[in-house]
Amino acid sequence: MSVEHNLLEIVACPLCKGKLHYDKANNELVCKFDRLAYSIKDGIPVLLVNEAREMSANELPQ
Repeated sequence: MSVEHNLLEIVACPLCKGKLHYDKANNELVCKFDRLAYSIKDGIPVLLVNEAREMSANELPQ
């Protein structure tokens, strides 16, 4: 399932309010600053910090 470009323009990380990037391979929205990945379930981003996956530095998309 694809994330619309318009959604990426308005959605922000709930922790730092920064820009999120779409990781197509894992179907997640990624905050590079906080190194958190938010899952997308049934086309809806789950923007809950306590449900986000922590990412290692080498896992972050370029």
